[in-house]
Amino acid sequence: MIARGIPSSSDIYLEINGKKVAVVQSYSAQSSKTSSVVEAFGETEPVATITGTVQHVLELTRIYATDEAIADGLRFYDLEDFNLVICKPDRRVIYSNCQWSRIGESGTLGACVLEKVTVVAGKRLEVSA
Repeated sequence: MIARGIPSSSDIYLEINGKKVAVVQSYSAQSSKTSSVVEAFGETEPVATITGTVQHVLELTRIYATDEAIADGLRFYDLEDFNLVICKPDRRVIYSNCQWSRIGESGTLGACVLEKVTVVAGKRLEVSA
């Protein structure tokens, strides 16, 4: 039996072209799908439903750029078309074609700067670990 570790914050990260550029302390994910009903003339109930588009919105908290990304001049405000990778004990969840929709910063004296970034992803994929 293979022992698998408990995921840590280094197991949630932003990736560009297969390269880890930032780690994320925590996240929350919401996926929604639009659907429509098909009505037939003379029927009192819908005869079918049609699947619409799926949207994935993620809230990322406390994002830290890697030293290499900082040296390369990474700017969160310039990020586009990146992946969010979430490593779980038995699989990896990859949100791809990501764009940020909101970036919030707050800070207090003597504390770390807290970054909150809202991300919209184009696709969600799960792969075995």
